[in-house]
Amino acid sequence: MTVGLFIPCYVDQFYPNVGRATLSVLEKLGFEVEYPLAQTCCGQPLANTGFDADTGTISKHFLDTFGQFEHVVCPSGSCVLHAREHVAQVDVHPGLHDGLAEFCQFVSARLDGVDLGSFPRKVGVHQSCHGLRGLRLGKPSELMGAPWSVVHDILAKIPSLELVELERVDECCGFGGTFAVKEEAISVRMGQDRLDDHLNHGAEIVTATDMSCLLHLQGLALRRRDKLQFMHVAEILDEVLA
Repeated sequence: MTVGLFIPCYVDQFYPNVGRATLSVLEKLGFEVEYPLAQTCCGQPLANTGFDADTGTISKHFLDTFGQFEHVVCPSGSCVLHAREHVAQVDVHPGLHDGLAEFCQFVSARLDGVDLGSFPRKVGVHQSCHGLRGLRLGKPSELMGAPWSVVHDILAKIPSLELVELERVDECCGFGGTFAVKEEAISVRMGQDRLDDHLNHGAEIVTATDMSCLLHLQGLALRRRDKLQFMHVAEILDEVLA
């Protein structure tokens, strides 16, 4: 199976190691991966700021670039949600909607029976809002029923990895794209609350499906000199997959 790899702008510019880890994991799981060099931003920042009407050219380019693939994988829940709800609604390649997948969503079932190496660290999971409530990567706390999480299920497969239980399992980190710029003080306080939750429960590493959230939290942690590391789920999987 050939997979089209879609790497978000902020991963490309600030966390290229996450892109490489995503590629590596997909190849280790037996997929042939193509990275279209023509890919650009999916248009999410414009849409989130209220300029969705101005994203038409960007959306068409995205569809022209990835429309040839039956499956497109991206290590960002927010970008996948935007592409599904906005870009793929354009009638150029309507079938692309079902083929777009967030990284954890795509690899979860494919890890069954795969030997994973040891990762003896205490890991806290930050459940990003777009992935949690938009892509249904887990059960949000406002809904009744037993808890479940795609990310937790993946990490639970890794020997010696200790998942840290948080007090508030799905609270927003305060990033929210341009929200962090427009409402800086609120955004900072929200991020500090999330960091405190992880620290108070003994986390050594904070992981998530979106590096945008981790970028925000990491910046705040560096300012406070918190002893925390930040890794995308793909980076952890890349370390434990042979």
